[in-house]
Amino acid sequence: MERTGRARLLPDDVDTDQILPGEYLNTVDEAELGQYVLNGYDESFADTIDDGDILVAGRNFGLGSSREAAPVAIRNANVGAVVAESFARIFYRNAINVGLPIAEVPGITNHVSEGDTVRVDIETGVVENRTTGERFEMAALPPDLLEILDAGGLVAYRRHADDS
Repeated sequence: MERTGRARLLPDDVDTDQILPGEYLNTVDEAELGQYVLNGYDESFADTIDDGDILVAGRNFGLGSSREAAPVAIRNANVGAVVAESFARIFYRNAINVGLPIAEVPGITNHVSEGDTVRVDIETGVVENRTTGERFEMAALPPDLLEILDAGGLVAYRRHADDS
C-alpha cells in the first residue's frame, strides 16, 4: 500500500476533539465527516485539503477520547495517509480498523516542510520526502494489520473473510 501526496504539517498533541469536534458526532452523516476534519484545530483546514494529502504530525497524534469518528473524518477527507512521530494507542488501532493508512516515524517533523511531496509505503515500511530525497524507515505493519488496511478496514475485512 503506497500513497504519495502533499505534506500538511500538524504539531504535537493534536487530540480527537481537534480532529473532529464533538458537535459533529451526532449531527452529521458519517460520509460528510471529512468536511469537518481538523475543525477544532483550524476551522478552514478541511477546505485546504486536496485528495491524497499526507498529514505529517508530531508526537501523540490522536490523543483524547476513543472516538472512531476522528480517523473516519480523516479518511473521508480523502487524506492519503497520516505520518506522525507517535500516535495515541487507541487512535492508532482505530485508524487501522477504519482503513486509514498510518505510519509512525520518530523525528519526521524535523525532515518535512509544509507542501513537500511525501511517499508512504506501509507495506515496506519506507517513508520518503521526495522533495529532499530523504528516506525514513518505520516498523512495517504485521501482515494481519496490512490485510485489514488493504481490505479498507476491519468491517470490510470481516465481510470478505465471512464470504470466503
